[in-house]
Amino acid sequence: MTRKQDDSGWAEPKATALLVLADGTVLDGFGFGAAGQAVGEVCFNTAMTGYEEILTDPSYAGQIITFTFPHIGNVGTNEEDIETVNMAATPGARGVILHSRITEPSNFRATRHLDQWLNSRGIIGLAGLDTRALTGLIRSKGMPNAVIAHAPSGEFDLAALKKEAREWPGLVGMDLVPMVTSGQRFSWDETPWVWGKGYGRQDAPKFHVVAIDYGIKRNILRQLAATGAKVTVVPATTSAADILALAPDGVFLSNGPGDPAATGEYAVPVIRELIAKGLPTFGICLGHQMLGIAVGAKTMKMHQGHHGANHPVKDLTTGKVEITSMNHGFAVDRASLPKNAEETHVSLFDGSNCGIALRDRPVFSVQYHPEASPGPRDSHYLFDRFVGLIRAGKK
Repeated sequence: MTRKQDDSGWAEPKATALLVLADGTVLDGFGFGAAGQAVGEVCFNTAMTGYEEILTDPSYAGQIITFTFPHIGNVGTNEEDIETVNMAATPGARGVILHSRITEPSNFRATRHLDQWLNSRGIIGLAGLDTRALTGLIRSKGMPNAVIAHAPSGEFDLAALKKEAREWPGLVGMDLVPMVTSGQRFSWDETPWVWGKGYGRQDAPKFHVVAIDYGIKRNILRQLAATGAKVTVVPATTSAADILALAPDGVFLSNGPGDPAATGEYAVPVIRELIAKGLPTFGICLGHQMLGIAVGAKTMKMHQGHHGANHPVKDLTTGKVEITSMNHGFAVDRASLPKNAEETHVSLFDGSNCGIALRDRPVFSVQYHPEASPGPRDSHYLFDRFVGLIRAGKK
């Protein structure tokens, strides 16, 4: 921490990081992680654990995350909990805001301090902010565009930062998938982590799933492999003809960042063609939103979005309530759903749409993250539901 001494001899700490909102509001604190600046949309996440998985989730591209839980970093970081498929890549959050400064890690799996890990991944951090007040601002005014800046010297060009925050266009109309999708097709056989054993391998697949990568997470692929699938991952711009040429038994539409309507300009026609072929299809997050568009629904920007690992959702097909992980700033407009699309899941926080299924096709999707990384495992049954559709199709 840098301290500046005044004439009275009092040493006042000097801010080394700023959050500059688009309306000109300036919030200061102490920097950590990478030095520099980044522009994005500020959201808040209510999860108490899983910060490494959250910060490496490609769905957070274009966003600056405020953690409402005050103690982040206390279990350090490791190389096993990263969610980006390419371990060397850095798609994910552009910045992170914490209430308390990071403590030394205390966990047997930790290999690095969060500060060092963020610096290596180019993620800018700001600590010492009243995150309750910032969360209250987001709840009342919505998710603001902002610049997060870290300068160890404490010297900032405030006018330039305000201009950048003010002029950034925001996520509406922005296609961020090209930043996070894989560059080429690849196969996946790693299965979920088991205590005392680590990750396993799928060596006896029973069917073939093609996963379209709009920003897919590693644990989604592990869950698919664990169901008995041979998994082939293809880039977001892969044509329907190329996907069908792989002879899949089912198709998975992954999570991802940005505006679904923007990405949907090239993704939705592919999804429509796959649906028309009668292939069992399962979508989550961005995949859910674009599936909604593909069947005739509309999407909308949310006021504050859903970000956290404690969101209650009701499965209307069973009456079961599950606690879910969520990360989305857009949603399917339930009022625009066509007659052949049934609403299957709803948020118990605000009643927004969280799932659909087609009445005349083996196709369904959910808004949340059933792979539970981070978060509770209440929703793992959805992967079994997908497998059930595949088995029915093979018969």
